[in-house]
Amino acid sequence: MHAQIEPPASLSRDKGFEDRTYRKVILRILPILLLCYMAAYLDRVNIGFAKLDMLSDLQFSNTVYALGASMFFWGYFLFEVPSNLLLHRYGARFWIARIMLTWAVISMAVAFTVPLANLFHVESSTMFYTLRFLLGICEAGFFPGVILYLNFWFPTHRQSQVMSGFLIAMPISLTLGGVLSGWLMTRFDGWHGMAGWQWMLLIEGIPSVIMTVVVFTCLCDNIDKAAWLTSEEKKLLKANLQQESHGKATRLSEVFFNKRVWLLVLILLTFNTGFYGLAFWMPSIIKSTGVTSSLEIGLLTAIPYGVAVVAMFLNARHSNRTGERRLHAAIPAFIGGCGLILSAYFADNLVLSILFLTVAASGILSLMPIFWTLPGTVLSGVAAAAGIGMINAIGNLSGFTGSMITAVAENMTGNINNGTYVLGFCLFASGLLILTIPAVMQGRAARTPATSAELEAAGASIAVR
Repeated sequence: MHAQIEPPASLSRDKGFEDRTYRKVILRILPILLLCYMAAYLDRVNIGFAKLDMLSDLQFSNTVYALGASMFFWGYFLFEVPSNLLLHRYGARFWIARIMLTWAVISMAVAFTVPLANLFHVESSTMFYTLRFLLGICEAGFFPGVILYLNFWFPTHRQSQVMSGFLIAMPISLTLGGVLSGWLMTRFDGWHGMAGWQWMLLIEGIPSVIMTVVVFTCLCDNIDKAAWLTSEEKKLLKANLQQESHGKATRLSEVFFNKRVWLLVLILLTFNTGFYGLAFWMPSIIKSTGVTSSLEIGLLTAIPYGVAVVAMFLNARHSNRTGERRLHAAIPAFIGGCGLILSAYFADNLVLSILFLTVAASGILSLMPIFWTLPGTVLSGVAAAAGIGMINAIGNLSGFTGSMITAVAENMTGNINNGTYVLGFCLFASGLLILTIPAVMQGRAARTPATSAELEAAGASIAVR
């Protein structure tokens, strides 16, 4: 082992060098993660489009669909924390690739619900529930794993813009996915004796298989294993992480009894209820206005999510510039709640319904990148792995509540839009909870570059071979 390389004394004062280093990291890892999340979300919510034709083909009721859609989140809930701990142990490259391959296989298998039910001598509905549950198990850990992975690279004050760059994949997937899903269902319906929704599930699983190979060959586990970084760049990145690690929870025991962690769980549980209700039922809500073509429904669902892309980016950029987190998350929650309620109130008017669904999507998605900067302000190390997994696992039970609220409301009242009112009030509750976030959890607007001493300390583990 050779002598340690010392960074130049001016390095700690060179803001330009720091910005260039982080830009280099972003350009290297963010496009891969963005494409992975686009594939993930395409596989997760295309069941909302499959529903348009699948229910009649399989003779499922809306209640069967809602229960099946929500079974995903029970598998997700049970295996998310273990999955994140395994990612922490075995590395992001291997574990994320494993997640993507297995969920692609199960997502595509939903297209063969009836043949698989006949093979295993069970009811079609039982097989549907089983496949959705397995899909949740397979995908468990991807999203919190990526959030944890970004915490390996970026300090809190740089995360909101990075998170928005990653989470922008969600509205892009929902925008393009709606158009693609509608087109596939229309174009391939009846081809080789299979329904359009079956071809949609099969074809939309292919990107996840491709990204499995990309992740395994192109992603690196952490700063130390990044051969594309210089020693000086590694020292800077590690020093900046060490600089803000003081006072964070680092042990597993600190996670489960941390009031701030449970506050984040409640916030995620309430705003995700609104989001998943919107994602799973928007095609049906639009169909209830009188639109019948799958392609036209896909094109109309693209409008709210397309606008939400711009809103998410602008809100995250302004939050990053000002350093303010709480209002940049609470205000979008209130806006999203108003949008959902008004979209239900004007459900008979297609134009106004789409307008307020756009407002709702913009509000909900704008708060997400801000929210996911918060766990990194209180958690570090293995505590971050378990804590982020726990927050996302419990918070994503909202996928069950979000999908079931609408189904129950329709069964009770005969109107699919009545459940949307409840989803809107969930977002109001989320906004109120966000306003109770302590100032210490909001992150810092600006941080000074690491000092020479901190750079040297961080470089202690980076030896030049």
